[in-house]
Amino acid sequence: MDNVFVQLICTIQYRVVKENADDAFYELQNPQQQIQAYVFDVVRAIVPRMNLDDLFEQKNDVAKAVLEELEKVMADYGYSIEHILMVDIIPDAAVRKAMNDINAAQRLQLASVYKGEAEKILMVKKAEAEAEAKYLSGVGIAKQRQAITDGLRENILNFSHSVSGTSAKEVMDLIMVTQYFDTIKELGDGSKNTTVFIPHGPGHVKDISNQIRDGMMQASSSNV
Repeated sequence: MDNVFVQLICTIQYRVVKENADDAFYELQNPQQQIQAYVFDVVRAIVPRMNLDDLFEQKNDVAKAVLEELEKVMADYGYSIEHILMVDIIPDAAVRKAMNDINAAQRLQLASVYKGEAEKILMVKKAEAEAEAKYLSGVGIAKQRQAITDGLRENILNFSHSVSGTSAKEVMDLIMVTQYFDTIKELGDGSKNTTVFIPHGPGHVKDISNQIRDGMMQASSSNV
């Protein structure tokens, strides 16, 4: 029905029935040629009614139909048809090329779908990993700031209890000065340090302390 030429290759197993050996010997001069002719007749009667795809899918049904027809015909000549196997179906060269092109196009299309799905999964996993990393980074920064705040609070309380007459502001100023000098020392001790010009003097230290205190007060007021 597809109007294409195909070549069918099949193998046929047959034997002479012992009881009908005389018929097998005298009735047919060339049994192979006779069997081949009957096979051609059956195939030409069945295959033209089928599409090419159906022929590939139902080749066993074709072999069964040929077997049933041969059994009825060849029994009269003393032969028993044991088995028929449809070995191969070979379409015309142009048809084979077209089928291969279609198959290749389908595989390329399927491969592109799988590739797109894989890229989509990678993007989703990457986004999830980035979100998780940002969340953990935020948690770490929050804990770090909380630890710094707790440490400053503990230092202020300990110093106020140890040295009578000192206020929390004075203790905070002293801590700021200490951290300021520690920072300058770290800048100078760096293995890849460069020249850094920092205003250095008591007045500048006081300005830094005031700026930090003002920032903390503004942050506290914004959270209220």
